[in-house]
Amino acid sequence: MEGRGWRGNRTAVGIILCGVIFGLGFLIAGNIGLYFNLIGFLIVAGGTLGATLIGFSTRRLMILYMILKRSFQVPVRQPHEIVEILVDLSVKSKIRGILSLEEDEGETSLLFLRRALGLLVDGYKTEQISEILTTEMYFFKVRRAESERVLRTMADLCPSFGIVGSIIGLIGMIAGSADTSTILSTIPIALTSTLYGIVLTNFFFRPFEAKIQDRTNQELLLQKIIVEGIMAIATELNPRILEAKLKSFLTPSSRNGKLVSLRRIQEKFKIRDTSSGLSLSQTPTAELSESL
Repeated sequence: MEGRGWRGNRTAVGIILCGVIFGLGFLIAGNIGLYFNLIGFLIVAGGTLGATLIGFSTRRLMILYMILKRSFQVPVRQPHEIVEILVDLSVKSKIRGILSLEEDEGETSLLFLRRALGLLVDGYKTEQISEILTTEMYFFKVRRAESERVLRTMADLCPSFGIVGSIIGLIGMIAGSADTSTILSTIPIALTSTLYGIVLTNFFFRPFEAKIQDRTNQELLLQKIIVEGIMAIATELNPRILEAKLKSFLTPSSRNGKLVSLRRIQEKFKIRDTSSGLSLSQTPTAELSESL
């Protein structure tokens, strides 16, 4: 759990660190106050936000906000963790039956896995489970693509409004060419507007788009693993074979060791052999080998 928490905080730490280094670059270049201009920022930020509100609904922007918030606060589970969960469930279903998996529906933190387990326990046919989960994966990807499109649009708009701010500053400079004070007040608008447009695009909107895209790919991989695992459990595939099959999704460094541990299964699910009154650890080795 602590490892996942650290992975979740790395992005925030990276942003802060890069922001500090970025700010130091401006500070070393000269008076940092020279790079701040409220009028130029309002032109770029206000124009980009206004154009985005015209192009997308408020609900879509709220969804984008929630996705970004979740991306920074909730770390994605690692594939080997999902493989371990599925192998455990496969062993449990072998020993106690499919209906015993109903106990685990509320324990998993993955909504997709909970949904898959619900379909399995409710007795849906394997073809129906596969179709439902595949459809859910497809529209999950479509929804995420919409959020990526919002950020991509904002990234395209920012430099354009930066140019608009520059033109406004140049117009003011030309109009007040006879007044030195007017020229001095409009030149910063012309220059900082372009700066803000480029910085917002390349430091915020493009990286956030890449962040969502990367997280989406990770979650789609987990969903694919879950679909394969649930299908295998539904067809009562041998847990050892399931383990070997699901490990093909993992990187070579994550494939070391065996995930099926009888002692761990016993402790995790508190499984007992109700027919003989013996605990799993007391079951003869031959019977355990046959069940696995």
